[in-house]
Amino acid sequence: MKTLLRLTNIRIISQVVFLGLFLFAVWASWTTRIQGYPVSRFLEIDLLVALSTALSTGHIYRFLGWSVLLLLITALFGRVFCNWMCPLGTLHQFSGWLVNIRSVKERQEQNRYHHRQIIKYSILFILLILAASGTMQIGLLDPIALLHRSVATGISVLWDFVVSSTSFTNLQIAPGTTERLFTGSFWIGLIFILIIVLNIWHPRFFCRTLCPLGALLGLLSLFPLFRIHRDTNICTDCDLCLTRCEGASSPEGSLRLSECVVCMNCIDDCPENALSFSLPPRSSTPVRPAPDITRRHFVFAGLIGLIGFPLIRSNGKINDANYSPLMIRPPGSVSETEFLKKCIKCAQCIRVCPTNVLQPAGLQEGGIEALWTPVLNFNVGHCQQKCSLCSSVCPTGAIREISVTEKLGFGKFKQHGPVRLGTAFINRSRCLPWANEIPCIVCQEVCPIAPKAIQTYDEEVKDTFGNLVVLHKPFIIPDLCTGCGICQKECPVTDQPAAYITAVGESRSQERRLLLRYRTNPEKS
Repeated sequence: MKTLLRLTNIRIISQVVFLGLFLFAVWASWTTRIQGYPVSRFLEIDLLVALSTALSTGHIYRFLGWSVLLLLITALFGRVFCNWMCPLGTLHQFSGWLVNIRSVKERQEQNRYHHRQIIKYSILFILLILAASGTMQIGLLDPIALLHRSVATGISVLWDFVVSSTSFTNLQIAPGTTERLFTGSFWIGLIFILIIVLNIWHPRFFCRTLCPLGALLGLLSLFPLFRIHRDTNICTDCDLCLTRCEGASSPEGSLRLSECVVCMNCIDDCPENALSFSLPPRSSTPVRPAPDITRRHFVFAGLIGLIGFPLIRSNGKINDANYSPLMIRPPGSVSETEFLKKCIKCAQCIRVCPTNVLQPAGLQEGGIEALWTPVLNFNVGHCQQKCSLCSSVCPTGAIREISVTEKLGFGKFKQHGPVRLGTAFINRSRCLPWANEIPCIVCQEVCPIAPKAIQTYDEEVKDTFGNLVVLHKPFIIPDLCTGCGICQKECPVTDQPAAYITAVGESRSQERRLLLRYRTNPEKS
């Protein structure tokens, strides 16, 4: 029983439980299962998300208040989140354990503190400066957002492909769908694989060197109530405590509190029981609370952040006068400037989308600043009229929560009209009836709006073979079009669809309005 209740065993149980909760949240995010589950809770307790959002917007959105719980845990126990709760941290530790073929001496050397561990603090300061300047880039390296994005665009697709060939199809993340495709998934997946593979070279390289959330928790762990302490009267300086130290926090000397991830391995490995986790005794060994950050590091990070902001912003297309027509955001999205202050690129909305229309943005759509934020790609899918799932899982308010009633402009939202994502257009040089005199009314048939936002001119002509045919030449009524994209998705001209959607006319921006006012059907008013 004593062996079973060792702190390391309790920690392993905690890791398994929290990784299981994360995987359950991924599984439960599908449209037929979501049923009110708090599938975004890991992101909502993320202190870095809460702090960055507060810096960029001036307030903490909705459920991000859950991060106070993590703040209290950190104040009590130090960086316990990193090694007890973080699902990505668990994957790093597990992958490091799998490839652990080094000798004891080699492992001890690998687990000594290295000066490169201060890099994560510079990364943290740069990302916070960018957030305060108005561009949210923490999602690039925040471990929870990074893992969510990797799962949404790559791991889940691979999992479904494998499971679909077995009898356990109910374990599929997106059951009943054909192969889901995501633009940019190669690079997102490559980055994820790279940070996992780096554990072969150096244990927990990402956690020790790159993780901005770990850096933030390290700064908040300078004076925890409980910590590891070493009894120098018993310690024989054998350095065995370094053998499995996950944080490279120097437990053999002056413990670096900002690096210690409370893995408890040193306590298990000490043959003299010289290490313990408790309230610091009066005669406690000296520790190093703060990381080795100099004024030079602060200045360097500050300059990078201040220089980086205008470079990132000038590369993007974020204002209402200069915007990419391909930057079509999910229903409920706030204005583009506010959107980029809030979106953490977590891909929660992308994962729950039932039609696969939501995709990670590439450089073409919005430049570096908008990279991997959600956009609608109507060549892949369309936005269902009676679906607003993406708005219900956004943890930061980049997509405000809307109901289907509001999306359709019914009831009390009638005076505002439906949520418009953009406007459809017809390229007559590629449309079969217009360009080739071939009958086709697919776009009108699939248009879900009543009355139809796509109408036709009827024209009788002779085809190439002298046969009389009636051509129904389509045109768009912008007053009715909501930019759902089904016309583009179903257009038979598949390489460059004749029907296409652009962001102009979207209801989230007054400056991007296509019409000064929208006409109404007198019979409907």
